[in-house]
Amino acid sequence: MVAVASGIFSGVSMIGLAIRTLVIILLLAQAPPQILRYVVIVCTAVTTVCGMWLAYGEPPNLIMKANLINPASGTPYLTDGFFLLYCLPAAVLTYACVAWSLRQEIGGLRVDLAKLDVLDANAAAVRFLQALRHGEVLLPVEFAEAHAAELGAHAAAVVERTRTGEALGLALVHAGVAQPLRKLLLGRFLDESLADALDRHYVLESQNLSPGLDEGEVVIARALAKLDKRRIVARRTGLLAALPFGGLLVAHALNHQVPIFLASFAGFAVALAAIWSLPKMRGAALRAAWVEFSEYLFLLPLFFSISLLTRSEFFGQFQQLIQSGSRAMSPASMALAQFFGSSVLSALLDNNVVADFAARAIQGLRRC
Repeated sequence: MVAVASGIFSGVSMIGLAIRTLVIILLLAQAPPQILRYVVIVCTAVTTVCGMWLAYGEPPNLIMKANLINPASGTPYLTDGFFLLYCLPAAVLTYACVAWSLRQEIGGLRVDLAKLDVLDANAAAVRFLQALRHGEVLLPVEFAEAHAAELGAHAAAVVERTRTGEALGLALVHAGVAQPLRKLLLGRFLDESLADALDRHYVLESQNLSPGLDEGEVVIARALAKLDKRRIVARRTGLLAALPFGGLLVAHALNHQVPIFLASFAGFAVALAAIWSLPKMRGAALRAAWVEFSEYLFLLPLFFSISLLTRSEFFGQFQQLIQSGSRAMSPASMALAQFFGSSVLSALLDNNVVADFAARAIQGLRRC
C-alpha cells in the first residue's frame, strides 16, 4: 500500500509515516535493534524506488518532466505514460525484492494481541490524546530518551526496556523509579488525569496480579474510549484532503498550466481543518509542516545557481560536450557515463538539484 501510495502522494511524504508505523509494530513484536535499522533502509526503497512508477512519486520526476518540454507543442516529453512504461516495471521488481527480503527477515515475528498493554491495544486513541494534550506524539523510547535527565541513574535501564517493546510504565516500575516521578512522567506521556490509574495498573502488572484487581486498566480504557468519537470525526475529515489533492493532480495532468504545488497546499488546508479546533494538535501540525518545508529551503540557492548557469549558456556548452562524447563513445556509453555521474552527484548534493541540472543539460538534444 505504501509503495502504491508513494507514486501518488510522493515518497517524501510517505517515508516518515512508513518508518514510524513499521517501528511501532516491530517494537510490539520485540524485534531486535538490527531489524529496526534494516526496516528503515527498506522503507527508503519502498517509498522512493517503488514510488517512482508515476511522475508524482518523487520530486526529481516532476523536475525532469517540467524541464523537458517539447518547444513546438509545449507539452512535456516525459508524460505519465512514460513513467508507467519505463518506471512501473522497475518499481514492481523492486517491490518483489523488498517483499521477499522482508519475509526472510521479519516473517517469523508476531505480535501477541492477547498480551498487548492497554495503551498499545488503544494505540490510535493514545496518539490522539498525546497530540491533543501535549502537542506531540512520542514513542515510549523517544519519551524516555527525552527525559533522561529527570530519570537520572535509571535512564539507561528505562531506555533499554522501552527499546525492546516494554510499556513505558512497566519499564519505569522495573527500573525502580520512585512513584512520584513515575506519576509525573506518565502524566506527561499521556494525560495528568490518568497518571494515578496508569501507575496503579503497571505496579499490578509488574507483580503479575490477577487482571480482576486492576481497576486502573478499566479507568484508562474508558478514558480512551471516550475519545473515539472525536478522533474518528477528525480522521474522516482529514481523509477528505485526498479529494482536492487528487483532483488537482488530475487537473495538472490534463493541463500543465495548473501549478502542481496547489495540490499539496489544498490537501494540507483541508486536513488542517479537521484539527483546527484543537490548538495543540494544530500547532504540532503546523510545526511539522514548517520543518518539512524548511528542509527544502537550502535548495533555493542551488536552483538559483542553475538558473544563472542557464542564462550564461553553460548548458549549451554542456550539450555540445555530450554530443561530442556520444559521437566518440557511442550514445549508449555516453548515457551510461551520465548515469554514473548523476548518481555520484546525487549522493554529494541532492537528487532534486541533479535532476534539474541533468534535464537542462540534455534539453533540446537530438539523437546522434
